[in-house]
Amino acid sequence: MKSSTSLFDISKAVKKFACSLAVVTSLGSLTAGSAMAEDIGWPEKEELKFGFIKLTDMAPLAIAYEKGYFEDEGLYVTLEAQANWKVLLDRVIDGQLDGAHMLAGQPLGATIGFGTQSHIITAFSMDLNGNGITVSNDVWEQMSKYVPEKDGVPVHPIKADYLKPVVDSYRTAGKPFNMGMVFPVSTHNYELRYWLAAGGIHPGYYAPHKGDTSGQIDAEALLSVTPPPQMPATMEAGTIYGYCVGEPWNQQAVFKGIGVPVITDYEIWKNNPEKVFGVSKAWADENPNTHIRVVKAMIRAAMWLDANNNANRPEAVKILAKANYVGADEEVLANSMTGTFEYEKGDKREVPDFNVFFRYNATYPYYSDAIWYLTQMRRWGQISEPKSDDWFMKTAREVYRPDIYAQAAKALIAEGKAKAEDFPDFATETGFKAPQSEFIDDVVYDGTKPNAYLEQFSIGLKGETVL
Repeated sequence: MKSSTSLFDISKAVKKFACSLAVVTSLGSLTAGSAMAEDIGWPEKEELKFGFIKLTDMAPLAIAYEKGYFEDEGLYVTLEAQANWKVLLDRVIDGQLDGAHMLAGQPLGATIGFGTQSHIITAFSMDLNGNGITVSNDVWEQMSKYVPEKDGVPVHPIKADYLKPVVDSYRTAGKPFNMGMVFPVSTHNYELRYWLAAGGIHPGYYAPHKGDTSGQIDAEALLSVTPPPQMPATMEAGTIYGYCVGEPWNQQAVFKGIGVPVITDYEIWKNNPEKVFGVSKAWADENPNTHIRVVKAMIRAAMWLDANNNANRPEAVKILAKANYVGADEEVLANSMTGTFEYEKGDKREVPDFNVFFRYNATYPYYSDAIWYLTQMRRWGQISEPKSDDWFMKTAREVYRPDIYAQAAKALIAEGKAKAEDFPDFATETGFKAPQSEFIDDVVYDGTKPNAYLEQFSIGLKGETVL
C-alpha cells in the first residue's frame, strides 16, 4: 500500500511539474496579447472538485479533463457525479464542490432565494438544446390519432394541442395526469410548462409566499420532480405518463420500448440555452485567476466538441459512455450526440443541432438568456410578486458574468488557441440577443422587455397579478 501511494505521489508531482511549465509557457505567450489577457495570473487554487449529473451535456467537463485542458491551466480536477440537482447545488453552496454542471435556473433561483438562498454566478454556458419530452406508449397511442401525418410518419413539431384531448379524458375520469421534470428551476420544467401551455394545458402555479412550492395550483397536468436517470423506470412503473429530460434518457425510452419522444426542446425554442457552469460568488471572488482558467479550459472543450462539423462526436460518445461519466450504452448516446434523434422506434431523423456546445456563441453567458428564465419563474409563480424590468436586468447582471468569460476568451485568442471571430465582438456586445421568434407558439421574446413579453401569454402570471 505504501509503495502504491508513493508512486501516485510521484506521478502527481511529475504531472504538476509538467503543468507548471505549461502555465509558464502560457503566461509568457500572453505578453503579446491584450492587457486584459496579461492580467491572468497563477491559479489561487490548483486542486479542484467539480460536480455533474449523468447527462450528455456534462461533456465539456469530461472533455476538458480527458484532453488535458484543465492541466494546461495548472489545474488538477476531480469530476464527481452527484445524486441529484439539489445535492449538487447544496455541495457548491457549502464548499464541498468548487463548481458544477448546473441547470441554467439554479444560479438564478439560488441568488433570488427560491429554495436555498446563496449568491451563485456563471461565466460559462455549457450548451444549447439537448432535451426532449417523452410520453408512455399508452399515451402516445391515445394522442397519435390527433397528430397529422405525411408519408406515413408524424409531422413535426408535435404540439401539446394533440395531448390536450388525452389530458381532458383523464380529468373527466377523475385521474391525475402526472408528468416528470428534473427540478423546479430546471430548463426542463420551464420547457415542459411552455409546451403544455402553448397547447392549452395549464401546468400549474407555485405560491412560495403561501408556503406552496408544489407547482400544482390550478394544474391540468401535474408536474413533479424525478432525477434524470430514473425517468424511464418511473414512467415504466406508471407513476408518471411522460417527462421532460436531457439525453440519453429520452433515447433510453425508445431503446427499452417503453415510450415515444414527441418533441425536442430545439423545436420548442430553437437554440435555447441549457446548462451552465456555476460557482459561488464567494469562491469566484477568492479565486479569480482559477475561475478564468477553468473557463478557458471549458471553452477549448466546447470548441473540440463542435469542431469540423461534429467530427469528434464519436470519440466523445466513447468517453461519455464510461461509468464515471454518463455510463450509458454508446449506441444510446450516439443517437443524439452524433446529430440524429429517434422519435418512434425506427423514426430516426437528422437533428444536427440537437446538441450544440460551441456554435452560435453557445458558451457565452447572455443576459437575455438569464432574463428568459426569470420571466418563466415569474410566469409560474416562483417569483410571486410583480418585478420591474430594471429588477430583471439587475438580477441577470448579478448572476451572469460575461466579463469573466471575455477575459478567458481573450487569453485563448492571445495564445493562438482560438480566433477572435469564434466569439462575440467584446467591444460592442451588450449581452442581449436580438428578439427571438423561433418558439413553438411564435411568441417573440425580447430580453430587454421582460414584462411586455409576459403580457403576450394567455396562461401564466403577469403584470400586477399575485395569487
